[in-house]
Amino acid sequence: MREFWVSSGHHMTRRREDGGLVVTDELLLAYLARPELKPPAEACAAEHALHAALMASPRRAVDAAEVAAIADADARENWGFMLGFRDRLLRAASLEAAYLDLARNGATGVPPLFLNHLAHLILRNALDGVDDPYTLRAGELFFRPQRASVHDGALLLADAERVDDAQANLHAAPLAAMFAGPAVEELDIMTDETAWTYWSRSDAFTMALNLGGNPKSRTGLARVIEAWIRHMLGTTVLVTPERGLHDEDWRWFVGLDAEASRIGNALWQGRKVTAAEQQRVLAVFRLNFADEAQVLPAVKGHPVWLLLAETPDRIVRLKPQNLVTGLPLAGGAARPS
Repeated sequence: MREFWVSSGHHMTRRREDGGLVVTDELLLAYLARPELKPPAEACAAEHALHAALMASPRRAVDAAEVAAIADADARENWGFMLGFRDRLLRAASLEAAYLDLARNGATGVPPLFLNHLAHLILRNALDGVDDPYTLRAGELFFRPQRASVHDGALLLADAERVDDAQANLHAAPLAAMFAGPAVEELDIMTDETAWTYWSRSDAFTMALNLGGNPKSRTGLARVIEAWIRHMLGTTVLVTPERGLHDEDWRWFVGLDAEASRIGNALWQGRKVTAAEQQRVLAVFRLNFADEAQVLPAVKGHPVWLLLAETPDRIVRLKPQNLVTGLPLAGGAARPS
């Protein structure tokens, strides 16, 4: 089996019999080794002592007074976030259960960085054994913000952080140059000829996805959505890319990001949506349940529409938690979102 997404840290976890991932000391130690938490040399003695104690015993209880004793306010805040996140992981039976708890009961106090990493790690587990590079590249949307651009009439998505990092040297980074404005010919885009290189660079996040011009890209994203829902909710669905919303009696939708939710809600409520807003909807998918006995009565026999959109500054921030909380499962979500 080919390896991918080593940076997720999946090798630091242990898989349960039901397929979920168990929190290990190794994973907790990896969080503690992050630069945001590793005290600099000039940090106070209390912070150094707390970090050393947790590195020796990452599950140990931490008294509030230990955090309050840290002199630097930013450090106190970082430790508060980390310990709150750690404790929620330790209370859950698996990482998947922890993510469900965060999605359903609120992630207040959990930095987006931690939530994205949790999605990265869980999705690596859900896609274990997948050998299609288009599916894996599309999966990066679940935990890495993307920057959108149109090149030769095709909608491209590239890793936003990688594009921003490359802005300092546009001549050496033609992909960054294109996303900064002027188009160039040499683009690092996943094609049938280059897809094989994904295996050696899956943790570099350096391949752009042709979401608008290559149907394999949208199909790959559809497969990721199916795998995520199956893994997280135990529900089998079929997701199909569509050219647009063409159901006059649409009963339910899920915005895959905040902008798509906002636009979808406006459409749902019959409010005016400008042409510019409509153009920000980058992809539409139809979702059908394999077992409609799991679906709310009002939605049975009808598809669920999934919308993906970009922000006005052309950033795509997919929120996989919306697929956990927003589906019309009997006894689950109360309204489309």
